[in-house]
Amino acid sequence: METSFLAVTRQFLLPTVLRTLCIRRFMAYKNSPSASASTPIPSGKGTGIQPQGFDYFLVLDFEATCDNKTTPKPQEIIEFPVLKVSGKTFETEATFHTYVQPEAHPQLTPFCTELTGIIQDMVDGQPTLTQTLKDFDIWMCEQGLLTPGVSSVFVTCGDWDLRTMLPSQCSYLNTPVPSYFRQWINIKKSYSQVTGHWGKGMMGMLRNLELQHQGRHHSGIDDCQNIARILRELARRGGFFQVTSRR
Repeated sequence: METSFLAVTRQFLLPTVLRTLCIRRFMAYKNSPSASASTPIPSGKGTGIQPQGFDYFLVLDFEATCDNKTTPKPQEIIEFPVLKVSGKTFETEATFHTYVQPEAHPQLTPFCTELTGIIQDMVDGQPTLTQTLKDFDIWMCEQGLLTPGVSSVFVTCGDWDLRTMLPSQCSYLNTPVPSYFRQWINIKKSYSQVTGHWGKGMMGMLRNLELQHQGRHHSGIDDCQNIARILRELARRGGFFQVTSRR
């Protein structure tokens, strides 16, 4: 259970106030003796990985309501995972992960459960997408990702997550899409730039990079971890990652 000042007060404060508090707390920690005495993060120099243009890569992979006969309308996010990956070491430093309660079609189909491994009990009583976006914004603040001078970019396997899924559900809910979701790296395009071959999908990229698939395919958090492994391997092969997609 969270006991921090922010955890206690977040339900009462406006998002802009929370952002300010988070940034101040992060900067205070960054400049504290305990932070300066901690083990420094190694740079890309000497690791075989060239310096990147972003401090952090945020690997994201939504899972959403689905059926084998027709796509539910509206389609709704039911798993929201993000990995914070260092742009220097390409190691995962933090994780945001929650299941999300669908509202328009609260009952998952058998096909959806079979595909994603998400059962009804895993989404019942979980935050709605509107609340999840607020929680994620707070996490971004607490991780220092919204602090001036800290650069980050989302990484997805394809453009569906941030070009189609999130905007369409936010439109249905009449909820604004946070500005940091407006650009991202499609790992398929990065894979193509590094290898000279089009990335046909996560499983194909793993296979061609001689990486063993780990976890369950279409589990959002497992897919994020596998995408992060692809990102790390492409970096090891000399990849320099730039924004590939915008909306």
